[in-house]
Amino acid sequence: MKLTVVSNYINHHQIPVARELYNKLKDDYVFIQTEPMEEERVKMGWANELDKLPFLKLYYKEPDVCSQLIMESDIVIFGGIEDENYIKPRLDAGKIVIRMSERLYKEGQWKSISPRGRKKKYEDHGKYKDAQVYLLCCGAYVASDFGLIHAYPDKMFTWGYFPAIYEYDLKTLFFKKLHLDSSGKKCVRLLWAGRFIDWKHPEYAIKVARDLKKKGISYQLDMVGGGPLEEKLKAMVTKYRLENEVIFHGFQPPQNVRRYMEDADIFLFTSDYQEGWGAVLNEAMNSACAVVAGHGIGATPYLVRHMENGQVYKNKCYREFREQVLELATNEELCKKLGEKAYETMLTVWNPKEASRRLYAFCEGVLEGKIICRKDEGPMSMAPDIAPRKGYEYVRR
Repeated sequence: MKLTVVSNYINHHQIPVARELYNKLKDDYVFIQTEPMEEERVKMGWANELDKLPFLKLYYKEPDVCSQLIMESDIVIFGGIEDENYIKPRLDAGKIVIRMSERLYKEGQWKSISPRGRKKKYEDHGKYKDAQVYLLCCGAYVASDFGLIHAYPDKMFTWGYFPAIYEYDLKTLFFKKLHLDSSGKKCVRLLWAGRFIDWKHPEYAIKVARDLKKKGISYQLDMVGGGPLEEKLKAMVTKYRLENEVIFHGFQPPQNVRRYMEDADIFLFTSDYQEGWGAVLNEAMNSACAVVAGHGIGATPYLVRHMENGQVYKNKCYREFREQVLELATNEELCKKLGEKAYETMLTVWNPKEASRRLYAFCEGVLEGKIICRKDEGPMSMAPDIAPRKGYEYVRR
């Protein structure tokens, strides 16, 4: 089997699965990058590994070679690109294509009523619904979005992003998370990581820090990242007199972010529906953090089972978010239990090795004229049709 993946660029959230597939297929696996990585992500350390990837080809440097690979491979996985011209010749030739997509309507499914938008979606997706074209749903609300345009009936499968998985001795890891304040009292470590932009709602982290201080809870909040809201957030810290409790660390390379996660008891993931996936959730769960995540985040319904391996609050509901953080900050046993279960979820199901194994089996099945679909949850299971408004109930079922 010759398998080619085509995406705008490869990053550290995709490299582990790519490595697994390359180890299986050797030179029959290729990842085609169609454009240089954005400067902001380069500064965050996302491009550090690119020169060491034997399976990576750059379309903008070898267009003829890459075009030929796209047409001649047995299966092409295509996603993360707005320009359909890369894949259209293969689609029109009736060859096997697996699409990989985040949400169509992150800003609201009401946008699906646009006649102009629906025409474009039909040209890109709807007209191929009866062809050998399948969809990997990178987020829990993707299937619902594509269902609105009647695309890929019974051909949508659960997928996501799969950062590297670290194996820990949990006893040692939890000892590392044990922090004491100057009086010898347990100091709860909280972490928020990402870009400081409006739809990620980093202000929730500062507000809950204020509320923790009002309750007399000993804690430290680490804010990793940067962006247009940074000065506003720092002004909030000054206003609430949190200079001794809240520390800004700026953008950090991925390996440093993982170190902060290893130190943290609680990971705060506060994005709304515009977070298509959110790979920091995988990483925080792998680091045995007790996560508090909004239900609108694409990864949340796939990865988190409320009160089993994390806590989930209703999208943009600060009151519920605050209550969950306060509960974890005052209940060390629950915090540890959720962290342990989160780690187990990543180690057993949501990891690059398991994802690549399931994807490879699926591809082999497609080439043999049959669909191998997982009956359980996890990668390559049939994607559930979860409307965004129903996501809160889904994760708390």
